[in-house]
Amino acid sequence: MQIKDRLTEISRILPAQEKALKRIGLETVEDILYHFPNYYGDTAEVTSIENLKKGNTAVVFGKLTGLKMKKAFRKKISMAEGSVEDESGKIKIVWFHQAYLAKMLSEGSYVRVEGKVSLRNGQLYFSNPKIEPAPTLFNSRDPHSLYPVYPETRGVTSNWLYHKVQNIFSSGILDELEDPIPEKILKTYKLPNLKTSLIWIHTPKKVNDAEIARKRFAFEEIFFIQLEKQRSRQEAREKAAYIIEKDFKDVEPFIKRFPFTATSAQEKAIRHILDDFHKGHPMSRLLEGDVGSGKTAVAATVSYAIATSKPKDQDFGTLQTAYMAPTEILAQQHFESFIRYFSHLPINIALITGSGCRKFPSKINPDDSTEISRTQLLKWVASGEITVLIGTHALIQKSVKFKHLALAIVDEQHRFGTTQRQKLVTKHEVIPHLLSMTATPIPRTLALTLYGDLDLTLLDEMPAGRKKIITETITQDKRALAYEDIKKELRAGRQLYVICPRIDEPDPTKEMAVLAKSVKEEARRLKENIFQDYSIEILHSKMKPDEKEKVMQDFKAHKIDILVATSVVEVGVNVENASLIIIEGAERFGLAQLHQLRGRVLRGTHQPYCFIFAESKSDKTLERLRALTTAKNGFELAEFDLVQRGAGVLAGTKQWGISDIGMEAIKNLKMVEAARLEAQKLVKEDVTFSKHPIIKERLEHNSQKIHFE
Repeated sequence: MQIKDRLTEISRILPAQEKALKRIGLETVEDILYHFPNYYGDTAEVTSIENLKKGNTAVVFGKLTGLKMKKAFRKKISMAEGSVEDESGKIKIVWFHQAYLAKMLSEGSYVRVEGKVSLRNGQLYFSNPKIEPAPTLFNSRDPHSLYPVYPETRGVTSNWLYHKVQNIFSSGILDELEDPIPEKILKTYKLPNLKTSLIWIHTPKKVNDAEIARKRFAFEEIFFIQLEKQRSRQEAREKAAYIIEKDFKDVEPFIKRFPFTATSAQEKAIRHILDDFHKGHPMSRLLEGDVGSGKTAVAATVSYAIATSKPKDQDFGTLQTAYMAPTEILAQQHFESFIRYFSHLPINIALITGSGCRKFPSKINPDDSTEISRTQLLKWVASGEITVLIGTHALIQKSVKFKHLALAIVDEQHRFGTTQRQKLVTKHEVIPHLLSMTATPIPRTLALTLYGDLDLTLLDEMPAGRKKIITETITQDKRALAYEDIKKELRAGRQLYVICPRIDEPDPTKEMAVLAKSVKEEARRLKENIFQDYSIEILHSKMKPDEKEKVMQDFKAHKIDILVATSVVEVGVNVENASLIIIEGAERFGLAQLHQLRGRVLRGTHQPYCFIFAESKSDKTLERLRALTTAKNGFELAEFDLVQRGAGVLAGTKQWGISDIGMEAIKNLKMVEAARLEAQKLVKEDVTFSKHPIIKERLEHNSQKIHFE
């Protein structure tokens, strides 16, 4: 047996099982060895069925039989029932209001059952117990009392996975495995080797063994992400970029024209970027700042530094900037902002999207932009006449060729894949500097991991004079009062966002459906019962792009008073008159996401209000939501959420290709910094990994399988 062998080659697997295994990403021996248990049950806690007594809270371990759905005789309550049997006897199990469990559980499977023992008509039974799968090899006398519970799917049970891992172990393959982490690093951080770690994570004798093994695999995952990032960074440093001889004093006149006083955080960010411009290798910097912190002003200032610089050995022409935004409405908005910043200068600015092209200034009206043909725009970009080109994905098409592209700006960086970013910067002989920007608050550990190839700059101050959002947490009993307050603002001409967790109503026939407010139903309810006098529209991800675009444009033009939407509402879109936001089912969102959502109403001069509508009455939930009124900024909230709820709640973590075990590691700043330090050292010594063939092979395998985004 070899580590890369397909599972179908080493044992008989039914077609349905093969399909199920593929669904959870298990195709090779290596895949299954790295498919770690979610948690561990403990058979040492088990009571034999013959020793159960009424009123006990007990754990039993045995075979599940007699599963069926039925209705209670008197109240017609839907229920599931079955029995669990061990060597000493048998006991009935009843689940009220959970009839679906009879379909979800497998007849004849071995399970751990935990719950309170009740008595009815002289017969003991478990009522609504907790149940989980357990391997058949374990029983209460087994010296390995811990048993693993694996993530499973229909057709592949935790029990099946356990036995498959045991078969792989018994083949002797563990003795042949090469450890991808160098021995020196393992010793430095007192981490177990690969063989020991695999045994401890799949068949631990004690909880501490499993924890040490998980720590080792968490380090391994972060270490390999860092190796990938540090290698990219090192390769970028070896490439030439335009040297921009501009200092802060050169851009000060431009900054002084801002309609507000620049914050010290903005000035610091501009200095960092100008310093990077001097180095001769391409800048890679992430500018992270809350909604309204002034990222666009920073981007405009550094674009000014580029626009007022000449190509090397030329005393004519200028260097160019490309600014990529994720949607047409955002690209249009940035185009308008740049016109305001550059209107006093003889600089050509253009917009390119799927819908068309525009150029500023217009020859007919120097104070306005004009529509131009795509062919003409591409000619002017290629000849260098267009100094700043703003656009959507249209910017990375082959037909778009720049003469002297010196700076690429990517807005809402997490919305683009690595390959899209790379296309923008790597198709040029001289690699442009890269400035990525995001308004998503990212905890420092996550930023260090995901953006290890980027230098990080935080905009952690807001421009003076910006009104603070008045945020209120509203429980069910206070809704009517909140609606009255909102109506006063609507009568004064303001507009309202209503954010819901779902698009459609949950299907009542699906037992596991998430019960949460839906966009469609909430829009209907508000129109019929609350805001009858106001126009209401909906916005969600299943709508076509041009439909979404039209709704946002209509809302911006105040043809719509109330927009009911999912969290798809465009990041950064300026609707200055929308000063009110309701967030329904707020406990279902992370704090950082709630903070970003309420930032939608920070765009105008009117007093902004955010109403956090909570369905839960739990003190813990309400206390967590109240952090929105006490935290200084989004970064503080993101850190708080990381500690309270774990990394898995941070928006979009799945797309980054980090496993649950890796996401847990991101809570540990020391581990992330250690992995980063070791990766930096190794890349410095051996950037091609020629001395570390196993690392090279693993990185090549990862790059095919995972997108580090």
